[in-house]
Amino acid sequence: MRWLVGWSSIAASFGTAGRVSGANGHGGSGGFGGPGGFDGPGSQGGYDRAGYDRPGYDRPGYDRPGHDRAGHDRAGAPLRGGIADAAHPGDVGADADRTVQPVGAQLLWGDPDPLWAVGDWRPDEIRTLTADPADPFTRLAVLGCCGATDAELKRALYAARGGALRHLTQWSGSYTAVVQAGRRITVVGDLAGARPVFYTPWAGGTAYATAALPLADLIEAQLDIGHLAALLACPDSPEALGDGTPYAGVRRIPPGHALILREGSREITGYEAVASLAVAAPEADAERAVEGVREALTAAVRARLTAPRHAPDTAPPYDPGPVPGMGPADRRAARGAPAPGVGADLSGGSASATLALLAAGLPGAPGSLGSPAGARLLAVTFNDLATPQGREAELERAHVIAADPRLHHVVVAAAEEALPYAELDGPLTDEPGPSLVFAARERRRLAAGSADHFTGHGARQVLDAHPARMADLLLDRRRRHLLRPVAALARSASASGESLLVPLTVYSAARRLSRTTYRAGMEAAAARLREGGVTVRSSGPVDASLAALTWSRPGPAAGWLTGEALAEVSIRLAAAAGRPPLSLRPGEARARAVLARHAADHRVFEQAVEVRSQRLHAPFLDNQVVRAARALPESLRVQPGARAAILRSVLSSAGVRELPTGWGATAHSPNETATRLGLRAALTSLMDLFASPLLADAGLIEARVVRQALLDAADGRPVPLDGLAELVSMELWLRRLLARRGTCWTGTSTARRRAVPEGVPVRAVHRPALS
Repeated sequence: MRWLVGWSSIAASFGTAGRVSGANGHGGSGGFGGPGGFDGPGSQGGYDRAGYDRPGYDRPGYDRPGHDRAGHDRAGAPLRGGIADAAHPGDVGADADRTVQPVGAQLLWGDPDPLWAVGDWRPDEIRTLTADPADPFTRLAVLGCCGATDAELKRALYAARGGALRHLTQWSGSYTAVVQAGRRITVVGDLAGARPVFYTPWAGGTAYATAALPLADLIEAQLDIGHLAALLACPDSPEALGDGTPYAGVRRIPPGHALILREGSREITGYEAVASLAVAAPEADAERAVEGVREALTAAVRARLTAPRHAPDTAPPYDPGPVPGMGPADRRAARGAPAPGVGADLSGGSASATLALLAAGLPGAPGSLGSPAGARLLAVTFNDLATPQGREAELERAHVIAADPRLHHVVVAAAEEALPYAELDGPLTDEPGPSLVFAARERRRLAAGSADHFTGHGARQVLDAHPARMADLLLDRRRRHLLRPVAALARSASASGESLLVPLTVYSAARRLSRTTYRAGMEAAAARLREGGVTVRSSGPVDASLAALTWSRPGPAAGWLTGEALAEVSIRLAAAAGRPPLSLRPGEARARAVLARHAADHRVFEQAVEVRSQRLHAPFLDNQVVRAARALPESLRVQPGARAAILRSVLSSAGVRELPTGWGATAHSPNETATRLGLRAALTSLMDLFASPLLADAGLIEARVVRQALLDAADGRPVPLDGLAELVSMELWLRRLLARRGTCWTGTSTARRRAVPEGVPVRAVHRPALS
C-alpha cells in the first residue's frame, strides 16, 4: 500500500523536522504491521521494526525557514516541535510537545506545509523538483509512473505556479502531482478516479492524502452509514455518493479536479475545459480521434517499459533449489513472488491482448533485469478447471496470440481452491469493493506474473459507448447513427422471438431519456427508491440497455436494503436534483459516472490482490488515454465492434496485423457457474458471516433476508450474484476495519489514534410497538 499525505494551516510550523533540542521524543518512522500497507486483523502494532531514528528526520543540520542549523529560531529559543493534536481547530498550541508523523513515512519536504510519502515506493516513483535554488518554496512532487522529462516537469511547474493546472496532467503514465508555490499547495487528481485525493479539516487547516483511512485515523472519524447505504443502493450514481467516503468528515475531490490549499483554506477546481451547453460541439474527425487514442495508449505502455527494472524483494534466495516436478517459474509462483521484468495478462480478450502485444513489440527490453533487447514478455492466462465450459474460444485465442515469439506464455490452472468466496481472509483495503470476494482467485494468477504487470482493466468503460449515449445522439439530431446498434440488439434478442419490437422499444427509451431533464430524472430515481421499486432481474443485452437508459438506476444490491436505508439514499438523490451537474447530456454524464465507479473498484482491487514487489499497470485509466478516448465521436462509439476496431488500429501501428479468428468479440459475462459453485462451497462460512452481521447493526439490511438470498443463490435460483458480492464484500470490509489494532500515525496525544474507535453505530431496524 502506497500513499502520500500532507497538510496546510495558518500555523507556520508543524515540527516535521523533529524536536531538535529541549524535546523528549522522536520523529516518526515505522510500518503498518505489514510491508507498506494498512494493518489488518491480527496485526500487533503500528511501529517500525527498525526503530525510530532515521536519517532525514531528527538531524540537527536540517534547515527550516527562519531557523539556523543549530536547531534554534532567530531569537535563540529552542524548537519544541509543532502542532500535534489541537483540542479544537482554534487551539493551535495544545500538546505542542508532540509531533504528528505518519508511521513509516519518507519526508519529501518540511515546514510550513509538509508532505510525506508512505509505503513501499520505488526510488524512481518519487520525483521532486525545485524551480530555482533561490526559491525553495516553489517545487513539484510527482509520485507514480510518469513519462515526463525533467525539462517538462520544470515547465509544468512554472505553468502551475501561474494557475495552469492542466499541464500537470498531460504526461503519459499514472501519477499524482503536488505543487507548492509559497503557501499555496495544489494536489491534482486524475481524470478517471483511479488515483483519488482525499481531504479533511484538521488543526485549523486541512490535511490531504491519496488514501482515506489515514485521514480517518487522524481525526478518529466514525463510519458514514449514509454513504455505505448509497454505495449499495446506487453505486454508479455520483449524485447519491457525493464527495463523501465511508468515513464521516473525510471528503474526496471529484475526478478531473484539483485541491488548492492557501494556508489551510480550501478550494476545489476543475482543470478540464467545459463544453458549451448552448451550442452542440461539432463532431470530431473519426480518423484523427482514433489516431489520438493510438498515440496515447502507445505512450502509456512505453512509459512503463522505459522505467527502471526492479527485481522482486524477497527475503529467501530467489530459487532455493530444485523441487521434483516444478520448474523455476513454478517454484517462484508457489512462493508468491513475481518474476523480474515486465508481463501482462492474456485472457484472450481484446484489451489484454492489445497491451501484451504492444508491450512486446515496442523497442526496449520487456523481459527480465539485464536481459538483452528483444527479450520475451511474460504473458499469463488463467484456466479455471472447475468450470471449463464457456471459455474455450477465449482460451484458444490466448494460445494463438501467445505463439508470438516475443511472448513467453504461462498458464495458471486452478480448480476448486480458486473459486470465488474460497478464501475470505485478506488485507484491509482503504474502502469496500466487490473485488474482495474474488481477491484470492486473482492473487493466484498475478503471483505468476511479473514485477511490472499490465492489465486491461478500464478498456470497456473508456472506449465503449454507454447505452445512454444514444440519447445524446438524438439530442444532436443524428438518428441515423442509431440504426446499427439497435439492429445489433435486435439480433441478440432474436432467440426470444421479440426482435421485431426491440428497435421501437430501444428508440422510445432513448427518446424519453433525451427529453428528461436532469432534475426530473433525479426526482424520479428518488421516488423509485422510496417506493421500493429496486428489484434487479437477470437480463440479456436488451434489458440491460433499457435499464441503463436513465439518469440514475439502483444497484444490484439495492433489493436487500431496508426501507430506512433506501429512504436515506432517496433524500440524497432529491437533494442532488437541485444542484447543477457537470454535464447536462445524459450519455456523457452516465459514462463518466460508470468510469469513476470502475476506477474506484480497480483501486480497491489493486490493494486486495497486492503481491509484494509487484506493480499493476492499467494504461486504459491513464489521463492521456481517457482524454483521447473522450475525443472519439459518439457516432463511432455506439457502433458494434468499435472498441475492437480501435484496438486493431493500435496494434497495426505496432506491426501486428494478423490476429486470431474471433478476436475482438464481446467478452463473456462473469462466469455465473463459478460464482455459484463458490457460493455453494463457502455457504457455511457465509451463513456464519451473516448470523449477526454488522450491516444489520447499522440498519442497512435484515440478516434473515440475506441468508435466504445466499441459500437461493447456492440452489441455482435467479438472484443478482453481483449484488450478493457487494454485500459480502462490505461485511468483510467492516469486520476487518473493526479488527485492526494499529494506526497510521505516531506522535499523537493518544497511544493509538484510529478510525471508527466506537465501532458500528447500532440502529434499530424495527421500532418498538406502542403500548
